[in-house]
Amino acid sequence: MNFRLSARAALASAAFGLATLSVTPAFAQDQAGVKTGEDAAAQFRDFWTVEPSLEIDQENILLLDLSNGGRVAIRLKPQWAPTHVDRIKTLTRQGFYDGVIFHRVIEGFMAQTGDPTGTGMGGSELPDLTAEFNRVPHLRGSVAAAREGSNDDSANSQFFIVFYPTMQLDRKYTNFGRVIAGMQFVDQVQRGQPPANPTKILQASLASDHKAPPVTTPMTGKITSDMLSAPLPAGGDITTSPAGDEVAD
Repeated sequence: MNFRLSARAALASAAFGLATLSVTPAFAQDQAGVKTGEDAAAQFRDFWTVEPSLEIDQENILLLDLSNGGRVAIRLKPQWAPTHVDRIKTLTRQGFYDGVIFHRVIEGFMAQTGDPTGTGMGGSELPDLTAEFNRVPHLRGSVAAAREGSNDDSANSQFFIVFYPTMQLDRKYTNFGRVIAGMQFVDQVQRGQPPANPTKILQASLASDHKAPPVTTPMTGKITSDMLSAPLPAGGDITTSPAGDEVAD
C-alpha cells in the first residue's frame, strides 16, 4: 500500500511540475476549455483528498446517530462514485435509514446496514445502481455499497463500513466515502449475522440539514458489549465479502 501511495505522490509532484511549466502564452486557449497543468493537479488533489473538517462541504457529510450513543460522520465522495453518493443522499433525506439496524457485522472485517427488513435481502424501491468501481483502496473507515452475490450492478441501499484495510475488495465493490469522525462508535457496533441485539441507526442526516441528534432515554441496567470499545482481532485471514460470496485471492 505504501508503494501505491508513493506512486500517487510522485504523480501529484509531476502534476505540480506541469503546473509550473504551464504558465506560458501558449495556454491562453485555456479559456476555450483546454485544461492546464494546474487544473489537472487540482483535480488530482480533489479526487484523492478526504477532507476531515466537519465544517467544509457539509452537503457531502453523512451523519449516522447510532443506538450505542455515538454520532458517525462520513465524508461522501461524488468524485469517486457520483450516482451512489446521490442515492445515499436521496434516501437519507427521505428518512429511509432511520431505525435500520446493522444486520451483518463481522469482527475484524466490516459492519453492514441499509436494509429496512433487517434480513440483508431488502432495499429501496429505487432501481439498482450500475457499479462505479474506482481506484480508491478499502482502508479503515471506508464506506462502500453492498450488492447481491456476484451481480456487480445490484447495489441499491445497503452499504458497509470497513473496520480494517481490506484490499481484497478493491475494484470489486463501489467505494463512495470514508468515516472522518466517530469511528470508535462503528467499532462498538454489535457483532453477528444478525446480532442478537443489533445496533440501530436512530437517525441519518446530511450535515448541511443541521439536524440535532435524536433525544434518547437514558439506559438502565447492565452494561452491554456495544457500549465498550471493540477489541482488536486476534488475527487470521478475511475470506468473506460483504455480499456473502467468497473473495478471490
